[in-house]
Amino acid sequence: MNRWVQATGRELVRHAERELDALVGVSSQSGDTRGAEEALAVCSALLPTEVEIERPPCSSPGYAADLIATLRGNGERRLMLLGHVDTVVATDEHRTLEREGGRLVGSGAVDMKGGVVFALGVMRALASMPDHYDELALLLVTDEEWRTHGLTHADRFAGFDSCLCFEAGQQAPDGGEGVIVRRKAAGTLRVEARGVSAHSGSAPDKGRNALLALATAAQNVASCHDPRGAHQLSAVPTIMNSGEAFNVVPSGGQLFCDLRANELAAFDSVIDAVPDKVNGATLDTELVRQWPGMDAREATRDLLADASVRLGRPILGLERGGASDASHMAQRISLTVDGLGPRGGGAHNPDEFVLAESLEPRAQVALAVVATLLGIEG
Repeated sequence: MNRWVQATGRELVRHAERELDALVGVSSQSGDTRGAEEALAVCSALLPTEVEIERPPCSSPGYAADLIATLRGNGERRLMLLGHVDTVVATDEHRTLEREGGRLVGSGAVDMKGGVVFALGVMRALASMPDHYDELALLLVTDEEWRTHGLTHADRFAGFDSCLCFEAGQQAPDGGEGVIVRRKAAGTLRVEARGVSAHSGSAPDKGRNALLALATAAQNVASCHDPRGAHQLSAVPTIMNSGEAFNVVPSGGQLFCDLRANELAAFDSVIDAVPDKVNGATLDTELVRQWPGMDAREATRDLLADASVRLGRPILGLERGGASDASHMAQRISLTVDGLGPRGGGAHNPDEFVLAESLEPRAQVALAVVATLLGIEG
């Protein structure tokens, strides 16, 4: 193993559990401005003193400003690190970090405060090595979990050589080390129904039932589900709300569906499958959340091969279905690698966890990739 990777990984892990405890100790549910500010204050305290810190507006209105920390160097390469501090778990269900056997359990531990700890450690390690880069930037956003549109800052980093995203790590099928180089496009389809209310006992046929119209829409969306097809399309109705009283024909409501495919264009067939009207009730369809797909398999092939040599064991490029900000950055920076955080499970639940035993080997994976990109020999 590259000596720098080994020594730096050991130093990073020496601080990792304590730093994870500090970050997980802050409830930073997506949209909670106060929680986001507190989480970013913790991150700022853990960054090297040499960084320049900016607070650009978040991509989502009403959210706390994002954070960009920059190190300036004397080299040629420009590398960005990417993460988010917002979590899904509500504040009243938040769980601070506890060690349960080999698990570090706490809200947001694996998605993705464990990865943020790694990114902060990389920044500290490289602060004293300015000859290896021209610019090293860390972007931490506050809205990744619930953003409905694009990442505002993507264009700013379009000229960078590479992007490393520290979402949770993953094992390869053979138990080896994996990183994420391919993700599906993701979309949220909203169908809004407008009908006519009527008394469901004395005059049901005078109404136009929005609930039944939404049920038809849900069935039509589900009929498009074809995960083994050419586009690997999954179309899953997930939420339906309609009706306000048990004895009234529902006059309105909404249906939400989760869509995943290799590319965003595959969602057109699902939208087309929803009719404009069902038995007099009208249906309006809109794709309210769009995340592009990511396919960096070819762009990262040589990088992962060289990083495997520095690591002393294989690093494999894997696929994952969930969305990530790496998907947005991959549209601007072809050499994008995701899944560089520690391994764990239970994401989006109060009991999510990081596997303590994964901290050092996963830190080594991330550092081997960094060493390869910046030409750090050991």
